[in-house]
Amino acid sequence: MWTGVRERVLALRDAPRRREVFGAGGSGHGFELLPALTTGQLAAVETHLGVTLPPEYRAFLLEVGAGGAGPDYGLFPLSPPAPGAPPAAGPAARPFRPGLTALLDEHALAQPRPADHPDDDAFATAHAAWQAREDALYDALTDGTLHIGDRGCAYYNVLVLAGPHGGTVWEDVRAVGEGIVPQRLVSGPGNLTFAAWYLHWLAGAERTAWAVDGPAGSA
Repeated sequence: MWTGVRERVLALRDAPRRREVFGAGGSGHGFELLPALTTGQLAAVETHLGVTLPPEYRAFLLEVGAGGAGPDYGLFPLSPPAPGAPPAAGPAARPFRPGLTALLDEHALAQPRPADHPDDDAFATAHAAWQAREDALYDALTDGTLHIGDRGCAYYNVLVLAGPHGGTVWEDVRAVGEGIVPQRLVSGPGNLTFAAWYLHWLAGAERTAWAVDGPAGSA
């Protein structure tokens, strides 16, 4: 699956239109990749997170690189923890629940109104309870995921780690109130696995970066 991918990505550093690939130019990833992890380093990462990473992503980390060039502004680095570091306290090992996005939308519609309460104290109590539930739902949206990349404007790419959607890439668009939604190709059904997502980006980057006749992407 990943044979030759590292070489293809690094070759784009010399492509004539490399800066026209979104996220690569300026202070972007520049088609650089971190070294791949060793099996020992990967095991340390998984122990730290308390999860086994999805197979396609594990293989990428071992064969291609531990971060760097990728869709949008690239892949976040994934480094083994420092010696003696305690296990991560994050929610990676919890189940991913995609239905929470719809539940959060429903909850927003139930926001208390002053007119529905007999006095200010009653409204304040109801609103505090509503807000606590809102915060809990918002935080739980990313349970069972790992943020793997930056899309810009506080949008992120996340990888679902286990369960029915394990190994697929979703978008964290909470910044615009849309929760966590699947990554999909315009012309393709279903959710994208990590490999399909990354290789689709690479093929597009190559078409743009190596175009030599006419506008970028015309070759």
